[in-house]
Amino acid sequence: MQGQLRRSNNKILAGVCAGVAEYFNIDPVIVRLVFVLGVLFVGFPIILYPILWLIMPEQPSYSQVINTLPDHPRPVESWQYDPMTGEKIRRQS
Repeated sequence: MQGQLRRSNNKILAGVCAGVAEYFNIDPVIVRLVFVLGVLFVGFPIILYPILWLIMPEQPSYSQVINTLPDHPRPVESWQYDPMTGEKIRRQS
């Protein structure tokens, strides 16, 4: 399980089923099928879905996350180590 239950950007209606699937790390199709079967045979998910839609916070989109990141404090030229591999950067003079 991940940290927080959020509505997903992988949505068909409101992203509730996909958000629950991401939280439990399962395929969203399985959660959607369980939801539809629950509505057809039990009926309670029809009340639960709008409640979760209102309660669950929306997952920020990629563009919202990128816009909130600050600029890097140092220019690339002053880096001593590669941030991906951790290896020392050898500069050619």
